[in-house]
Amino acid sequence: MENKTELEKGFGKEGRGQEVELSGETLTVEKLEKIGRENARIKLSEEAKEKIGESRKIIDRMVDNKEVVYGVTTGVGELANVFLNREEATKLSTYMVLSHASGYGEAVKEEESRAAIASRVNTLSKGISGVRLEVVEKIVEILNKGVTPVMYPASVGACGDLAPLAQAMLVPIGRGEAFYKGERMPGADALKKAGIEPIDYSTRDGLAVINGSQLTTALGALAVYDSERLIKTAEIAAAMTFEALKAVTMAFDERILKARGFEGGIESAENIRRLIKGSEILGKQERVQDAYSIRSTPQVVGAVKDSLKFVRKQIEIELNGGADNPLFIPDGKDGAYLTGANFQGTPIGLPLEMLGAGITVLGVMSERRVNRLVNKNLNVGLPGFLIEGAGMFSGMMVPQYTAASLVCRNRTLCTPAITGSIPTAADQEDFVSMATNTAIKTREIIDNTSAIIAIELLAAAQALDLRGGEPGKGVKAAYKVVRKYVDFLSEDRPLYPDIEKLAEVVRSGEILEAVEKAIGGLT
Repeated sequence: MENKTELEKGFGKEGRGQEVELSGETLTVEKLEKIGRENARIKLSEEAKEKIGESRKIIDRMVDNKEVVYGVTTGVGELANVFLNREEATKLSTYMVLSHASGYGEAVKEEESRAAIASRVNTLSKGISGVRLEVVEKIVEILNKGVTPVMYPASVGACGDLAPLAQAMLVPIGRGEAFYKGERMPGADALKKAGIEPIDYSTRDGLAVINGSQLTTALGALAVYDSERLIKTAEIAAAMTFEALKAVTMAFDERILKARGFEGGIESAENIRRLIKGSEILGKQERVQDAYSIRSTPQVVGAVKDSLKFVRKQIEIELNGGADNPLFIPDGKDGAYLTGANFQGTPIGLPLEMLGAGITVLGVMSERRVNRLVNKNLNVGLPGFLIEGAGMFSGMMVPQYTAASLVCRNRTLCTPAITGSIPTAADQEDFVSMATNTAIKTREIIDNTSAIIAIELLAAAQALDLRGGEPGKGVKAAYKVVRKYVDFLSEDRPLYPDIEKLAEVVRSGEILEAVEKAIGGLT
């Protein structure tokens, strides 16, 4: 627990020695995960500093010339037709952040807030937002000294994640709230404890720091990272079940999957074959073919794999995209001032809806396999509910209920948010993406599915013990991790601690790491 405690205090052991350079061009899912969860430091590239400075010159020129510039010398939204003088334009930045910090709900996790703010810094690093370099450097200093602004997740996902980001961006000016060394406190106190001087916002700064879908993108990036590991862990759990149920392995022959041609299916079948390789249980086949929840696993899991590749592509484009409005693009002359809608969350919200549905399908398949494990009419000779003396004992009966409940919850969460636009800003913003809601529910779907997979691991390990025999090398490695935390069930006991522990182990990636150490990396 030492590492966790250190991490909660700010920059702990996990973050020492790690640094991610932000240039607006090279941020990946893995780099953002390190910033968010491992407290990796961030720094601006020299090129980013130059680009930010060049973009700012456009703002200064336009303000000096008293030009009409949306969100700089005018109000925003429905108030875009209200022109502001220089003094008003300067005050607008602060009022923008104050007024837009109007969210509600439980604060997002510190790792999610750090990731979102780092994502915003990377967008600003592209040098097309017109923000002052001093502001960006102040945000970098705040993250690097372990101050994590508090933000609530309520957002409509168009004009960016305005309310969450505004709440976070109160902290650089000594307002709002922040986490520091595991404690939540006023932003001014957090800055003081960390030895940071607050900054004032000037023209354009306020809108520049809040006008993007960075919370949605950060949540999406962490979802991609977690989903990639969860999908592989789902394959591991499936392989354990296949051994316990003496599955017909012909279904995983690569010729079948190659005949159809989907890359994800080919990869999934290969993973399964490697996991069960060397099995003494899967000998002579006793049936012609198995139920769909067994033999179509590569096709279904493969479809989720293929979908995730698209989601990752969209998320990483957004991580390095110019998600802002207006844009101030240096061109070697006077610079271009362009207004548009690059803050719109749909390009990431729609893929995240697909990801949530895909991860839900993983859970549906897993629960059906659990049902086959516990049902004595389907489990190829194993005791009912995987316990000797069923009747007096209920064994693994009720964990399947829990899995079924979580499947139902996930199906409810699959109701799309992306189609739920409600006009805002007096109908000036008459279509909004609701992508942040999609990201939030996708996070919950991943969490629920981790528990479903944990239940399958629990049941499959029990079934392997009852079956006897030597499983494949990969399955055996996974089985050993399960038994490290959960004992064989010889008589009834409360199983919720076992499910909670295994769900935590699934999320940690420990099972996947053990398997890959034994048989090499899964695809």
